[in-house]
Amino acid sequence: MTSDMPENVPARSTVRQTRLDSYVDRYAARTKGMSASEIRALFAVASRPEVVSLAGGMPNIAGLPLDVVGNAIGDLVRDNGAVAMQYGSGQGDPKLREQICDVMSLEGIEAHPDDVVITVGSQQAVDLVTRVFCDPGDVVICEAPSYVGALGVFRAYQCEVVHVAMDDDGVQPEALEQAIAAVAAAGKKAKFFYTIPNFHNPAGVSLSLERRSRVLEICQRAGLLVLEDNPYGLLGFEGDPVRAMRADDSEGIIYLGSFSKTFAPGFRVGWALAPHAVREKLVLAQESATLCPPVFSQLAISSYLSRGRAMLPRAVTNRVAYVPGTAFFADGFGAQCMRLSYCHPTPERITEGVRRLGAVIKEELELRQTFGAVAPGHGREYDAPGPELT
Repeated sequence: MTSDMPENVPARSTVRQTRLDSYVDRYAARTKGMSASEIRALFAVASRPEVVSLAGGMPNIAGLPLDVVGNAIGDLVRDNGAVAMQYGSGQGDPKLREQICDVMSLEGIEAHPDDVVITVGSQQAVDLVTRVFCDPGDVVICEAPSYVGALGVFRAYQCEVVHVAMDDDGVQPEALEQAIAAVAAAGKKAKFFYTIPNFHNPAGVSLSLERRSRVLEICQRAGLLVLEDNPYGLLGFEGDPVRAMRADDSEGIIYLGSFSKTFAPGFRVGWALAPHAVREKLVLAQESATLCPPVFSQLAISSYLSRGRAMLPRAVTNRVAYVPGTAFFADGFGAQCMRLSYCHPTPERITEGVRRLGAVIKEELELRQTFGAVAPGHGREYDAPGPELT
């Protein structure tokens, strides 16, 4: 028996693998910025029935009129299935884009459907905007803390995140000005300011009306694009929806919206409203990423909206889970904070979850009194709203 294998080269089966990942030297440099989301890591635990999940912000799908949804989807397949199950436009369904403009008008936005790009959830919209605008090393300015999903996108594109402190009225304009000036003084490029102005995730605060105009003025003066992420704007319990920042600036703001909170996240439909030239770039980026957003999901939501039904997520779910505050910072802050979501459990389950969490915190404090607190620096915090552990 002969072999063509060169001498001194061991057979494949005899080569000792010394790495857990044999492809580690082949990955692109940008993968070094990719890391697992703390929220996704908790889902496996949070889905267990004995766990009261105060972690992920999952809407109460049981609150939907599922019979109405089922009828709408049945009618869609029967009457328009050939279209719903086919490829579609990279920009999204025209009728749904018109309906999205009607939704945004509730927040004072006057928009044309041509400037709306439908995406696979607003998460993809954040990804597309970052892909279009950011090179490795570019700076993205964010509130402190900020949405963990967006931070993951910025890391994946090798952006440097600069945090800006908040208080009970939202981002602090003076801190934003200082951050913009510091980035420029360092010779770096700040590509945009990412903000969640309404019912901020995870801080829970809303940007005051007075500050909205100041933030816009600061960004306009600096020539800094604003990425307004607003999935929660229509979920207020009192009063009318707050006027969106995009309502007062059509050229300096890219506005992001989503049906994940107001309808159902399983459909994965969001959108971006962008200046015309930017819209073209987003459509090209969308087509290269997915060819087109899912047509079936778009038409299902469009059909449901056409029936004049709406839904505000309410709480219901089934020992206790929370999201550590460090998930919402890019620089190690947040060790003494936690994010608790109340949109999924029932009030009774929330009460039980808080009771359990209180017992955990009590035990932690007793351990700290016995063995000492964390090392200096691990508990450093921004001057921003959030529950303190000590």
